Amino acid sequence: MSTNPAFEMRNISKRFPGVLANDNVSFAAAKGEIHALLGENGAGKSTLMSVLCGLYRPDGGELLIDGAPVDFRSPRDAIRAGVGMVYQHFMLAPSQTVTENVMLGLRDTPFVLNTPQLAAEVEKIGAQFHLPVDPHAMIWQLSVGEQQRVEIIKMLYRGANILILDEPTAVLTPPEIEGFFRTLREMAAAGKTIVFISHKLDEVLSIADRITILRGGKWVDTVANANLTKATLASMMVGREVLFRLDKTPHQPGAAQLALSQVQALDDKRLPALRKLSLTVHAGEIVGVAGVAGNGQRELAEVIAGIRPVTGGAIAVTGQDVTHAPPLARIQAGVAYVPEDRSATGSAPDLSVAENLALRAFRKAPLAGRFVLKRQLMQQQAQKLIAQFGIATPSPQTPSRKLSGGNLQKLILAREISSQPQVLVAAYPTRGLDIGATEYVRKVLLEEREKGVAILLLSEDLEEIFALADRIAVIFEGQIVGDLPANTADLETVGLLMAGEQVEA
Repeated sequence: MSTNPAFEMRNISKRFPGVLANDNVSFAAAKGEIHALLGENGAGKSTLMSVLCGLYRPDGGELLIDGAPVDFRSPRDAIRAGVGMVYQHFMLAPSQTVTENVMLGLRDTPFVLNTPQLAAEVEKIGAQFHLPVDPHAMIWQLSVGEQQRVEIIKMLYRGANILILDEPTAVLTPPEIEGFFRTLREMAAAGKTIVFISHKLDEVLSIADRITILRGGKWVDTVANANLTKATLASMMVGREVLFRLDKTPHQPGAAQLALSQVQALDDKRLPALRKLSLTVHAGEIVGVAGVAGNGQRELAEVIAGIRPVTGGAIAVTGQDVTHAPPLARIQAGVAYVPEDRSATGSAPDLSVAENLALRAFRKAPLAGRFVLKRQLMQQQAQKLIAQFGIATPSPQTPSRKLSGGNLQKLILAREISSQPQVLVAAYPTRGLDIGATEYVRKVLLEEREKGVAILLLSEDLEEIFALADRIAVIFEGQIVGDLPANTADLETVGLLMAGEQVEA
């Protein structure tokens, strides 16, 4: 690793209305270094990196690239200087193809694209960096994981020398992560600088040369990655001891609350996604669905929530047939849904926190008046849920888009759980969350299990599934290929089933 700084950020401060996001923060990384940036949601990591990549201008402080002061007025200025950032929340044009998105914003893009040539270049980069994606696919047709790959390919195509990655592995499978880390190490060996923002402490300890921790918008420490532990890093991040072991009591499952029988459904490309899938979840148990991304998890969650049509089979909730019922009927039947995309699907970004919290309850008493919503009561109930679920927000009137990822997830959980559901579908509920928020979400799920809620947990984090689930259902190519008790299942068996291998009972 070179000791020559690729960039330096000196005493950076950045304010937003009511929030001091960065408070006199200094941060630097060397050429050829993989430097991890840690902190809870809302600690100021993304804001600091948005200053580095030209999206925000600092209110105070100085930025240097290769020792020379710079004043970025836009991300275009930053990319010219070799700085590129891949955000946790993607910035893609859904109606355009992968190739068109990679080309968007480039000054030298021709008026008429040589699509076959450009698509071949995109495909080559994807193959080189273990980021496979169909260059001809529309963005709206892609899974969240595939969209993340497109964002990474965009920056690689632009030749960034300083590459900022905000939660880049949140949507990658373990084999993809291994290949991706090999790529990062090769890039660092070639002299590129990688800023790696992640909440997965095991990954940080395995990939980073140095680690910088932020808390509450302030710099806490920068440490070399030597003899560090997860517990040490976690306590530096949140300022207290973090419990990694969950207290999960033995469960006594009740009646079947959710039953899928031979369910079939198509994906957005009109291809089979669920192939006669059968699965049952009982009251008071968590069933974890394990599988490699793109094997029908998204479609499974959506058919249960009623936002994707079923083409065959049947779905029952508490014994009631809801196979072709609309989403409102599912809600009335007792289904709560925490979607994988908390910003675009799980919330209305421009509505206030209070309005988002009322989205399930505004149609009926006590919030529904004769002709108008009872706004004062809605605010009171919002204040109660904000306090109960620890949602950090300046006020109930704050637009939900201004919340950090962890607090937005708490908002969605508060809204869904406060409806006292019989069935809770939680799709990747801790994806992209910091260690403290992850601990909180997992605790809430276990509390709902104790109340007798039937929980279907979709996650690509096998550690999470083994920690929370009572049963593990493995999905492969739209089918459940294994249904195992979590207390007797092992990682090797689950991994083989995820890869489509036959495993003897």
